[in-house]
This record gives sequence, C-alpha cells and structure tokens, in this order.
Amino acid sequence: MLAVAEKEKRNGNGVGGAPGTEGARRATGVAGAGAKGSSDPEVPEKAQRRRFTPEYKLRILEEADRCRESGEIGALLRREGLYTSNLSAWREQRRVGALGALSQKRGRKARRDPQAKRVAELEREIGSLREELRKARVIIDVQKKVARLLGNNLPEIDEER
Repeated sequence: MLAVAEKEKRNGNGVGGAPGTEGARRATGVAGAGAKGSSDPEVPEKAQRRRFTPEYKLRILEEADRCRESGEIGALLRREGLYTSNLSAWREQRRVGALGALSQKRGRKARRDPQAKRVAELEREIGSLREELRKARVIIDVQKKVARLLGNNLPEIDEER
C-alpha cells in the first residue's frame, strides 16, 4: 500500500500530489486542462467537421488500392486520421461516379439575374405564340380550300408571313 501511495505521489495523483488537488477530484478553485474557456490559442472553441476534397479522396483511394501487405491500410488510415467507413463510402462514391460530381459546390444555386429570368419567360411566350399562329394559318388554309370546294370564293386578303 505504501508503494502505491508513493507512486501516486510521484505522478501527482495522490494526496500529496500537485498543490490544490484532492485525490482524483479537482478542487473547486483549480482549472484543469479540460476546463471550458481555456485561454490556450491552440485549442479551438468548437471543433469543426473535417471536409475532404474529391482530389484528396481519390488520392487516398489510390494509396489504399496500392496496399498489398497486411496492416498497410491500417497504417494509412492511422496516418491520415481516417476510418474504414470513410474508405467504404468513398469507394462507393467512386464506383457510382459521384466523386467527380463532388467538386461542384453544394447549397443553394446562385440567384439568376432578374432580367435573364424575364428574357427567358418572354422567349417561352414568343415560342407559344408562334405555335398558335402556325395553327391558325393551317386552319385558315383549310377553310379556304373548303370554301373553294363548296363554290364560295372568299376574297383574297394580302397577308404578311
């Protein structure tokens, strides 16, 4: 028992450890390394989710495909800080061809110029009006032919086409 107490004392965990500590608990006035609001500039306030570019994913997949010996993939994953689920998901994305599509930006599309929207709307309207005009001309031509067959000559009207 005495050896354990001396070992804890040397490690700073025991009763006689670092000043202001009480055994395994933290004293109320002592801020530990994991306390919130630490002023350490190296520790970010909130962890950010990592984002992997398609180029990075493809590079890692190529490296993983080159691994032949036992443990090489594990070493690659440890070195890069990845999980096997990352590789599985990325392989599936590569298989369906989605990695090329990942280079496109996500989120809402940029708003179109209001003038461009109006121009497109007017072009659609012009197209539908042209189609209506074509149908009307066909109907008029049929009416003229029917009138000639019945012997009713309609007066010729100079039309612009």
